[in-house]
Formats: sequence, structure tokens, C-alpha cells
Amino acid sequence: MSAPPLSVSPALADPVLDRLNDAQREAAGHGDTPLLVIAGAGTGKTMTLAARVARLVAQGADPQRLLLLTFSRRAAVEMQQRVAALLRESLGLPPTSAPPALPWAGTFHAIGARLLREQAERLGLSPEFSILDRGDAEDLMGWVRDGLGLASQAEGRRFPLKGTCLAIYSRAVNSQAPLAEVLREAFPWCAEHEPALRTLCRAYEDAKREQQALDYDDLLLWWAEMLREPDIAAWLGERFTHVLVDEYQDTNRLQSAILHALKPSGRGVTVVGDDAQAIYAFRAAEVRNILDFPRAFDPPARVVTLEHNYRATQPLLDAANAVIGLAPERFTKRLWTDRPGSERPQLVAVEDELAQARWVCERLLTRREGGLKLKSQAVLFRTSSHSAALELELARRRIPFVKYGGLKFLEAAHVKDLLALLRWAGNPRLRLAGFRVAQLVPGIGPASARRLQDAMDAAADPHAALQAWQPPAAAAGDWAALAALLRRLAEAPQWPAELADGAAWYLPHMERLHDHPGPRRADIEQLQRLAAGHATRERFLTELTLDPPQATSDEAGDPMLDEDYCILSTIHAAKGQEWSAVTVLNVVDGCIPGDLATATPAQLEEERRLLYVAMTRARHHLALVVPQRFHVTQQRRFGDRHLYAGLTRFIPPEVAQHFDSVGPAAPHWAPGPPTPPTGAVLDLARRLRDRW
Repeated sequence: MSAPPLSVSPALADPVLDRLNDAQREAAGHGDTPLLVIAGAGTGKTMTLAARVARLVAQGADPQRLLLLTFSRRAAVEMQQRVAALLRESLGLPPTSAPPALPWAGTFHAIGARLLREQAERLGLSPEFSILDRGDAEDLMGWVRDGLGLASQAEGRRFPLKGTCLAIYSRAVNSQAPLAEVLREAFPWCAEHEPALRTLCRAYEDAKREQQALDYDDLLLWWAEMLREPDIAAWLGERFTHVLVDEYQDTNRLQSAILHALKPSGRGVTVVGDDAQAIYAFRAAEVRNILDFPRAFDPPARVVTLEHNYRATQPLLDAANAVIGLAPERFTKRLWTDRPGSERPQLVAVEDELAQARWVCERLLTRREGGLKLKSQAVLFRTSSHSAALELELARRRIPFVKYGGLKFLEAAHVKDLLALLRWAGNPRLRLAGFRVAQLVPGIGPASARRLQDAMDAAADPHAALQAWQPPAAAAGDWAALAALLRRLAEAPQWPAELADGAAWYLPHMERLHDHPGPRRADIEQLQRLAAGHATRERFLTELTLDPPQATSDEAGDPMLDEDYCILSTIHAAKGQEWSAVTVLNVVDGCIPGDLATATPAQLEEERRLLYVAMTRARHHLALVVPQRFHVTQQRRFGDRHLYAGLTRFIPPEVAQHFDSVGPAAPHWAPGPPTPPTGAVLDLARRLRDRW
């Protein structure tokens, strides 16, 4: 079916559309019926979506009624900046003028938090409800778990720890699947505890309600439940004339339900994504959301495919196309480019992981001497542990690096301390925050902190109860200073001065409680800089919880001490990024695909997409490294041994022909396992019998 001709408003200047290719222009100029844009890697997805938003505004759409949903605050900010630039040009505004703003551009969770605060009283919530980050939610789950005594009731069987309990709860919420199904498919070893886990989840919900707190998942769950009320659904559906969703392949069932409840007919809905980059099933993302999107409406949604790649050279794209081309179910596309470049990607055979580390280091340095900065080179891997040998070799050679996937900003103890202080000042019913802050005072331990919390819970005015509480004698002086601070923060908050007031109280305690105060102080200073960009304490805490920055004190390799450094990253953390040169470690069965990710066809296909995502991060140079064997230690009976590896099943001979084979043996890749080792004849029958 041919696309209808574009009806471009004169308000949208030709130069704006002229910079788009035909497929991008088709997407930007689509009408109000549902639209799915399949945007291949590096095909200008952000520019296309920004051009569509700019066109809607230029044609008269009210920016106040455009809902733009993304998966990171950074993506939302970038989208607003691009739209602003396009609108200045299309409307003929001077560079210094401010184009129409997009107040409803943000992440699913941030938008959900705003809407819930608007409707809080009707939903039985306090408008000042607290939002728990993942760490706080895990602590609260652990508190409830311990209070119920579930571990002692397990009759000697292993009961899941608090982190696993929260993961089970979160998976059930986001996948909208019954608990029994979640346990069977994702946590089979916990299935025997289903009744106890059901009790725990109910008690966890009660604890959040008592403390007027929502966790990260609740921001979606409560939004979806709110939309089950017909009048609220109708109001929100009318409030937003257009709903545009970025990275739709990463949505879970709950997010998809929210979209369809907002716009049941699909009118005004645009979703952009790439089914070939759906790699977050472990977060309950559902690839079927994007695969089934066209058929979710009547008539079906229009599908526009972006295939012109602006990132990589054609030989790299040919290899990536071949890998994903073997997927049994997908939206068909073939990435192509007009960028010059003839270097083919490489399949690099090395003896083992140590040889792999040496080869990678040598290649990093060789390219650096050739003029390619280390920052333009990335090494990707399936799981964080796969880079252990490489990290040792990088350190030995004094090659600086940053590794993504480490401790997050909000997981740092000193950051959690100061944020807990702010949360407690705003919501004195939040026991978790109060329990943490009270114990920062010398002389107050867990028992005293619980007595304080019990007194505040029993009082009609928790602030008054806090001020009247008598601490242990050893804590009297320090407690008075904290009580006075909390009174100031509650009675006369002045943002962001109140954060500086809290930091001044906390820093001496931080230096007493934690080692290495210098980097930690830098994190506190970063918090204060971030605070200046938010109007209120509530907005600051909400946005920081939903989209935290990296911690300055937790960067691996300490790159701030060097002019240049290479990038180490898991493939999941690398999604959305690009580098001039990319090396992928351990491209063998057992690593890609992971040995625990082959139980179902769906898991296996996600592993194929993971390799595709890794390959499409490269602009000019791509190498997939294939160790021939792995040294395995701690074999209980037979000592250390070697496992012999084979090239990943995702690169059969017809795909391998798109690569150059290099390495000591320069092998010809063929299906089947490597040649088995030779040696003495093993009497396995006797050995197996003797084990009994």
C-alpha cells in the first residue's frame, strides 16, 4: 500500500523536512491515525521523532497537550532541545527566542509521579507521598520479611533474601503475570514458597500504605489502576491529544496497558522502536508489545521503516544484517549506508581468556598510536564478570578505563544518608528514612531508633512527637542539633538552601562514619549542584530517584586522573551508545548466548538480539573475539580443567562469510565443536561407578 501524499503546513519550513530522508519525512508527516516507526540502529530515530513533534506544533497542536514518553530523563531533555531548534527554524524565530515548551515530556515513571500527585487525594494518597528508590524498597521489603519471620518458618529450607523478594514482586507487577507464573518461569527455586511470598507481597503493600510511600513500580501500577476508572481515563485521554512513545520495544505489559487505556482507538498515538534491539526481558520488557502493535487497532497502525544508517560502514552493517536476518519473527529491514569504508568486521581467534586480554590491550594501544583516542574505543561483554582478566591486564599495562555497570549514585551510603534526611523532613511517617537518619547520631542504635519511630507513629502530630522525644543520655547533644534541623526543614523550607543546611549537619557525621571522605564529599557537592536546577524539594527527590546520575566516587579505574581512557561496558549498558571501534569479548556458546539463557526459544532470540545490539554500536571497526578454551577452577573432585568453546551459534557459515578471520590460527569457522583433546584413555564407567 503506497503512502498518502504529505500535506505539509507552510508553517513548517522546507529546510526542516529537506534534511530528512524519504522514510523519515513519511513518518514526520503522518496524520493522526496510529503510527509505528521501526527505526533501525543509527537511522536517525531521535531526529525523526523530534521532526514529527515539531510538525504537530507547527500545524496547531497545543504543546501543553502533547505527551512524550521516554525511558531516560536525558532522552526527554534531548528531545525537547531538538524540537525547540526545529521550531525556531520552522517558525522563523530568532535564535534567542524561546519556542513553545513541552511540559509533558519525560520518562514513564516521572510522568506517572506527576499525574499521581495531581490525583493523590482521590486515590487515597497524601500529595506529599514519598518515592522509594530501589535500595530503599529492598530495605523495606527486608524489614517486612523479617517482621513476618518467614525465614524461620521455612522449616530449614532456603527462603529468598530481600533482594530476590523485591525482584519477584517487581516482575509480577511489571509483567502483569500471576505470581505462580512468575515463580515458575523466572524464579523456579522459589516456587515452593509461593504462599509465604504472597503473604509477604501483601504485607509489603500494607507497609507502603502506612508510610505514604510508593516504590518505583507503583508509579506505573497506580497510573494503570487510575486509568481503570472511566471518568479519569476519559479526562486523561482528552487532556493529551497526542501520545508519542520512544523505545517502544523496551515497554512492559503495564506500560503498554497505560498507552492503550489513554488512547483505545489509537488516534494520536505514535510509537518508535526497533524489535531487533529488544534486550530487556529481565526487566519484564515485552517484545510482543512492538511486534503486535499494528494489529492492536482497527484499522491497523501504519508501519514506517527507517533503514538508512548514518553510523556505520556497509561491511559492518552487512554482518549485523546477516546476524539478525536469521531471527524467525521480526519486522523486515536491511540497514544500508552511503558512508565510505571497506574494512570488514573481524572474527578473532585467541587461545584463551588471558590471550584475549592481551590481544585487546595491544589493539587498543595500536589504534591509539594511529590517532584513535581511547575514549573512542569500547570493549563490550555479556556479563560484568567477563571483563575480569581484561581489567587485570589493563591495570598491569597502566591503560586507564571506565567500566559501566558498577555502583549507582543512589546506592552510595553517604548519598542515601543525606537523601533520607530530606525525605524524613518531608514525610515523618516514612519509617525507613527515620530509622536510617536517627542512627547517624552517636549513641542512638536500632532499639532507640525503633522507639522513636513507634512514638511518632502513635502520635497525631509526628513532628511534635519527634521534638518531644527523649534520646539516650549519650546522644542528647547531637540529637538536639538534628531535632532543630528537622524543625527548620519542616517549618520553613527554602529550597535549595535547606539541602546546604542538611549537608552542613551531615558532613561531620559522614567523616566519622565512612572512609575516604574526599570522593564522598564530591558526591555531596554534586547533589547540591543538581539541587539548584529544581524548584522544590519534592521535584528534586522525585527526579533524582527516577533518573540518578553516576556517582563521582565510584568510577572504575579513576579516569579523572588521566587525559584519556577506554570504555568497558556490558552490552545492556551500551545500548544507545556508539564508538568508532568496538570489541566484543567471548563470542562463544555459553557466553553469547549465555548458558542460562537457552531454555526457551524466546530467551535464545533475545540473546541473538543482544549480539546484534553489540555489533551495531561500532562506526568503523568491529572485532568479535573468540577464545578457544576457558580455564575452570575449583572442580571438586578432578581439579582444574579446560572447557573448549565454539563460535556462537548466531554466526553460522553463511553469516561468518561477512567477517575476516584473524588470529594465531586464522580458522575457517564451521559448525560443530572444536577437535577434542587427545591423551590417555579414560575409564569413565569405573570412575562414575566409584563416585557412589
